[in-house]
Amino acid sequence: MSQELLNIENLHTKVEDKEILKGLNLNIKKGEIHVIMGPNGAGKSTLANTLMSHPKYFITEGNVKFEGEVINDLKADEKAKRGIFLSFQYPEEVPGVTVENFLRTAKGAVTGKYVGMVKFKKTLKDNMEILKINETYANRYLNVGFSGGEKKKNEILQMAILEPKLSILDETDSGLDVDAIRVVSEGVKVLSDKEKSILIITHHNKILEYLKPDYVHILVDGKIVKTGGIELASEIEENGFESFK
Repeated sequence: MSQELLNIENLHTKVEDKEILKGLNLNIKKGEIHVIMGPNGAGKSTLANTLMSHPKYFITEGNVKFEGEVINDLKADEKAKRGIFLSFQYPEEVPGVTVENFLRTAKGAVTGKYVGMVKFKKTLKDNMEILKINETYANRYLNVGFSGGEKKKNEILQMAILEPKLSILDETDSGLDVDAIRVVSEGVKVLSDKEKSILIITHHNKILEYLKPDYVHILVDGKIVKTGGIELASEIEENGFESFK
């Protein structure tokens, strides 16, 4: 039987004295893919930022448990070391730091172990092939001059290298064309397994044509108001989010 990985209980979050999450509950077991959909302003990105301890987001009530441990007060780097990864909606450009050096340093920081250069180069090359990323990108500065699709693929590459237990993908499909969405989706499928879980936050259902999530959740006004299967995405496509408000 699958083990519980993430348990969110009655989560309330404030941003600049405004309550955004208003009693959110969510349980994710190992090996599951969950999708959260909702209208703009519902609290989707607030949830992602809260889970990764963004300093502007404050938990005022409720608990977030990861592998049974309450992690409300942990810092972002402490959560990363426990196996939580967040891909950014708008990845930053980092001049002067190559993709390879960034990923190798990040791997060492998360694992606390020395990462040998030769072995790492092989791992990086293998994962770049899976994600259809030209290996010359390893020597380019992180996200500098990258297209939107290339930046998003690079986020999935980070996920592949860091091997987190829980990956939170915030609007990974935003602004991507159909081909890029397909490549990103295929990468996610390849990288997921029975021990790793994925939480995808989106307000499009295009990515669901390629991924087969275990659960789809509808987030409206700071709460998950309905949970079901992929059929919920079809319902949204036909009727929008009005019927869930």
